[in-house]
Amino acid sequence: MRLIALLILALFIVAGVVVGALNADPVSYDLAFARMTMPKGAGLLVALVIGWLLGGLTAWLGMSLRHRRVLRRARPSNGKTPARA
Repeated sequence: MRLIALLILALFIVAGVVVGALNADPVSYDLAFARMTMPKGAGLLVALVIGWLLGGLTAWLGMSLRHRRVLRRARPSNGKTPARA
């Protein structure tokens, strides 16, 4: 199973190198507060990483808020903690 995962990872790395090499033309990005020039492949990679990070953050916050809500509902409603024996 680990070998298959490594082969798939290597395939994606090779595909990323090929896409980056085929899209080496410089592109200018104006972000309203900064102006950047980078190759198309690098811009695509940056957009992919930012999307991946924002998606992960959104999923984590959603689960964290849901977990807090479940814990809050599990507490007694009178505000007292249960007595320990």
